[in-house]
Amino acid sequence: MKVTGFNHVTIRVSEIPASLSFYQDTLGMKLVHRGRLDAYLEWGSAWICLVERTLDPPSGSPRGVDHVAFSIAEADFPAAADKLLEAGVPIVRGPIARGGGWSVNFLDPDGTQLELFTGSLHGRMNVWH
Repeated sequence: MKVTGFNHVTIRVSEIPASLSFYQDTLGMKLVHRGRLDAYLEWGSAWICLVERTLDPPSGSPRGVDHVAFSIAEADFPAAADKLLEAGVPIVRGPIARGGGWSVNFLDPDGTQLELFTGSLHGRMNVWH
């Protein structure tokens, strides 16, 4: 797989307002979008998505890192997704076009959710607005 680098981290939080105070005021991240239950922030070349979760997700962990995403070129995406499927890797979602790019979410052997994503933060914001 020809991953081109880190893309984003999605973090489950209990309250968006309290989390935004920390991530913006304490860490200095730039708010790009705020929804009712989510917020997107830039931090250098990385971006962070905060998702408010009041109920336990299927993984059983209500807070913390939801998944880590890695960038991949759109031309390399189909072969990478096929490789995951052929290897029997547990697929959580996708392959699917969503959020301004192609995405596939899958689990590593310990159940950590990873994602390959062809899009960018600005591409996602164009779709979300």
